[in-house]
Amino acid sequence: MVPVSLLIVLAAELLLYASLVHHFLDSSWSASAIAAIGMVLGLRAGIIAVTWAFARAHHSPARKLSVGELLRMFVGEYLAFLLTFVFILPFERLWMGRDRLRPCARPLVLVHGYGCSSGVWWLLRRRLEAAGHTVATVNLAPPYTNLGKLVPLLDRRIEQVRSATGAEQVVLIAHSMGGLVCRSYLARFGSEHVERLITIASPHFGSELARIGIGANAREMEPGSLWLKDLAAEDVPVRAISIRTPHDNFVMPQDNQRLPGAIDVALDGIGHIAVLFSRRTTRELVAACR
Repeated sequence: MVPVSLLIVLAAELLLYASLVHHFLDSSWSASAIAAIGMVLGLRAGIIAVTWAFARAHHSPARKLSVGELLRMFVGEYLAFLLTFVFILPFERLWMGRDRLRPCARPLVLVHGYGCSSGVWWLLRRRLEAAGHTVATVNLAPPYTNLGKLVPLLDRRIEQVRSATGAEQVVLIAHSMGGLVCRSYLARFGSEHVERLITIASPHFGSELARIGIGANAREMEPGSLWLKDLAAEDVPVRAISIRTPHDNFVMPQDNQRLPGAIDVALDGIGHIAVLFSRRTTRELVAACR
């Protein structure tokens, strides 16, 4: 559902921009198309700039970055955002084949975040497989429903993976909102089939940015929501590792990524989407899955 929706929105956006340029500037359609592409790229840069501007008003104390580090972080996040939402997710079928499941003792199940689909794991899945792991993904849909309604989808996928691999337990690796879905799964279904939980940039105590998000799950990710309070009352019954990004531009305050009782791993100078493409993240995950 997410890939199709993004493809439709992207096509409609390009057509709208090209039509406006063609009409008001009386340019050729080819020139209008080039201008439309430039407008799409510029709008995405603006979105990333707005997220960090918003984050500055709700940031947690973190190491101050140099101008060069800030620039690299902004450019890296912009390119990751562009690659994810303009090139990968709208054309997910071209990038993502079926999960390559084979008999193994401990498969990894990757759980995506808000407004995304399994395509966000395109590169990281390849890297984890190259490290010798059997990796599965899951699509949580519809994308903007209550978090609790997504939990049975994860339960079903875990059972499918266990059946296909013969494994008794899986390792859950979750990005952003996916970490909340995993914790809710553990609270509802228990830890019998999960060996450990690894979250990446997950808003365990919510994010102020969720206040301007759409959907029931955005309301549940607002700091202080009843859903988050109920989840916080549940202990995580497995070994947990929280990989967080102290300079995050989507989870704010950034310290809301900390998960009590979990091993804390901080990756400085990296954005919320770019963390999925970083080799630092791959190294941490490979080490955590030994």
